[in-house]
Amino acid sequence: MKAAVKPGVWKKLTNQLDLQSMVWPGIIFVAIFSYIPMYGVVMAFQQYDIFNGILESPWVGFMHFRMFFEAPEFWNVMRNTIVISLLKLVITFPAPILLALMLNEVGSMGFKRLVQTVSYLPYFLSWVIVSGFVFSLLSVDNGTVNFVLERLNLTHEPVNFLAVPEYFWSILVSVNVWKEIGFGSIVYLAAIAGVDPAMYEAASIDGASRFKQIFTITLPSISPVIIIFMILAIGNLLSAGFEDILLLATNPILRPYSDVIDTYVYRVGILNARFSYATAVGLFKAVISVILLVTANKIARRADVSLW
Repeated sequence: MKAAVKPGVWKKLTNQLDLQSMVWPGIIFVAIFSYIPMYGVVMAFQQYDIFNGILESPWVGFMHFRMFFEAPEFWNVMRNTIVISLLKLVITFPAPILLALMLNEVGSMGFKRLVQTVSYLPYFLSWVIVSGFVFSLLSVDNGTVNFVLERLNLTHEPVNFLAVPEYFWSILVSVNVWKEIGFGSIVYLAAIAGVDPAMYEAASIDGASRFKQIFTITLPSISPVIIIFMILAIGNLLSAGFEDILLLATNPILRPYSDVIDTYVYRVGILNARFSYATAVGLFKAVISVILLVTANKIARRADVSLW
């Protein structure tokens, strides 16, 4: 008896046409905007001339990297990038986990759904709209925050929060928490929903309180999800933000506290048409991010959780 002939690749694709139609647009998008432009990385080692193009521009080696390391803004940009990223990692990262844990303890489904809806709606607002809200709230003229502070006699005159560099990090991180917390909690709520209810029943019979069950059952059960997101967050440690910082730090006086790698590349490299310099800085950031990602993934393997 002859063995059954396996269907060919094209036949498989035809049979899975409905599934393929959902996958291929994403693959094509990533290929066009993420892989094909990687050829432009060679600009970091050239004195790129827009008229000559990449093929005919002269090679300069690591000149642009040295220029970035020797630039007077280098240490300030790196400090802001690292500090803002660490603040987001320490504050913004655990916030969705805490919200998910609290929502999991809510007995009223109606109230739970209301809180979920209200908390994740800001995620779908663009940073242009969010920055407009922030400017309105912190405005010196009729701003809600200044109005409340004056009513409570905490200030005697309006404070221009977005003109005080020392306040910028707090404002930026607070707005990011408000915008990201709801959508991030959905992932953790889904992970919590997969925990076996029998474990909670057994712990309750043994006398464990709800608070103790969170640390002995809930958090250990969703720890693989938390570790995966932590690895990705560490890999993006040098991505302190672009849209949020660019739109909130419109006042040049904030630059000593707001200038990060992404905004520096845009301001110095793109606006001044220093494309090779911008590419070199971006490549430096990418290399460090890959090193951080690989290191974090290697450490996570000790907990038997990793991306690869």
